[in-house]
Amino acid sequence: MIQFNLLPDIKMTYIKARRNKHLVILGAVIVSGVSLAILVLLILGVLVFQKKHLSDLSKDINNESQTLQKTPELNKVLTIQNQINSLSALHSKKPVVSRLFDDLTKLTPNTLSVQKIDVDFVQNTMNINGNADALSTINKFVDTLKFTNYTTDTQTVPAPAFNKVVLSSFGLSSDDTDAKKKATYSVTLFFDPAIFNNAALPILSVPKITSTRSETEKPNDLFSAPTTTNNATQAQ
Repeated sequence: MIQFNLLPDIKMTYIKARRNKHLVILGAVIVSGVSLAILVLLILGVLVFQKKHLSDLSKDINNESQTLQKTPELNKVLTIQNQINSLSALHSKKPVVSRLFDDLTKLTPNTLSVQKIDVDFVQNTMNINGNADALSTINKFVDTLKFTNYTTDTQTVPAPAFNKVVLSSFGLSSDDTDAKKKATYSVTLFFDPAIFNNAALPILSVPKITSTRSETEKPNDLFSAPTTTNNATQAQ
């Protein structure tokens, strides 16, 4: 069978163009429908679902708030909780007083005894009272305090542990029953708070050779009045 295409070329072009037009329109309708559906979902999410979510959160907050308000002595509980949270910070700032006794053992000559210590951790001052077998031993003790340095794990350069060390008073005892109590003394000084710092581990460097600085200083510097301290902590 023989077929002849009797349609002219312009008719074929027209039919093909109309078919493409229908396809473009159909694609545009589909894209528009999808876009409209997405827009509707977004509007629903903002105006409906989000509002409902916020409303549910507000209800939960109100319920929890009412539950907390019904808790007996809530203010005391919160105060105690805040104090517990601050314990770590307070502990890190607390001076390590126990180091004082170990340090004095390193600094004190064998023939010198310490009877009373007044320490003020606010003014960083210390007053030491005791007895010794002779005035020379007391001078040795004062010199040792003056030339003692310290270092820490973060501070490698030696720094003076004590400053303004003053032999504020001394005396001789008429009691010969105890050879170690022939002389009495009172020493006042300022200490570096770092040697009692809880966050560091200071190491004292005690001089092995005693200097005669206490004998060469002027009397008015050596025997000046002791510094007055407040809020002192006494260690026996």
